Amino acid sequence: MGEKFKLMKGNEAIAEAALRAGCRFYAGYPITPQSEILEYMSANMASRGGVFVQGESEIASMSMLWGAAACGERVMTSSSGPGYDLKQEGISYLASYNLPAVLIDVMRYGVGDGEITEGQDSYWEAVRGGGHGDSRQIVLTPASVQECADLTYLAFDLAEKYRTVVIILSDGGISQMIEKVVLPQAREHDKDKFDWAIKGYKKPDEPKVKVTNLDRSMDYGEYDRMVRDKFKTMHDNEQRWEEFMTEDAELVLVAYGISSRVCKSAVRRARTQGLKLGLIRLISAWPYPEKAFKNLPETVKGLVSVEMSLSAQMGQDICLATRFSVPVYAYLTSKYVPKTQGIVDYCYRVLEGKEKELEVY
Repeated sequence: MGEKFKLMKGNEAIAEAALRAGCRFYAGYPITPQSEILEYMSANMASRGGVFVQGESEIASMSMLWGAAACGERVMTSSSGPGYDLKQEGISYLASYNLPAVLIDVMRYGVGDGEITEGQDSYWEAVRGGGHGDSRQIVLTPASVQECADLTYLAFDLAEKYRTVVIILSDGGISQMIEKVVLPQAREHDKDKFDWAIKGYKKPDEPKVKVTNLDRSMDYGEYDRMVRDKFKTMHDNEQRWEEFMTEDAELVLVAYGISSRVCKSAVRRARTQGLKLGLIRLISAWPYPEKAFKNLPETVKGLVSVEMSLSAQMGQDICLATRFSVPVYAYLTSKYVPKTQGIVDYCYRVLEGKEKELEVY
């Protein structure tokens, strides 16, 4: 950290952190509530020696990433809601070519056009999406403007380490929030350091074609093992989470993003009333932080997913992570940011046996 704090929106912190991480190619298309990322990049990319493109569509913008990533550049795009839908084919192609890229998904609520306000019902699309075929992407979930900067900065390193797509799964609340942030130091990126990157055809004896994905001459078994090993390595090594007052908790809340901030307030308020709540906050949604649930205290009587969805999308991952060994409940608030007292009241009802356990179907 090389400077004093600044006041920035979450979207602005994402954009500036990307530039400081060495991102020199951004292509995107405006859609609320992520448009400040596009705007910030348009104003600042050229002065950093990079290329900014507002494409004619989300699909075109996504496709442009392939070419820049194949040349070894650090690349990024961003979108939200129906715009992010249109990037799924591109994610699949990036995966097929083993190309690193960073995608920002600023979630908004609802199906179809939905709402332009915060939401968390695109969780499945980020965690289990990625277009057609078998691919997994690292998904990071900031809960503050500071984390918007820190996780974006980290995302470029992870993308190159595993030659994969890394998704920053933000939401309309975090993206529009203004907080103080200490920005990371700027660093240069050497796009020529990769032996897989396309560097141009300079000599007659240089190969004109580079193959980074599976072709018909390759052994499918060997390729499949390589991909599975990569997924397993990411799963084992990149789980991230925060534990808050879980040591003696009766119920542990599980949340991410804007909902997790309210959960911290709920934990504090509940404890003043004698109700011992704790919190496991996701920092990575994939790999899901299964390790966080391995050593829950014996006092825990249940886990409560707190999320802005109708289907308990993240809550179902709690069931998978715990192998149904602990009762799981879900406090779901749809398009509304959860309220502190609403969470506390729900937890009282859980302990009184008035709420049903989450069903997975």
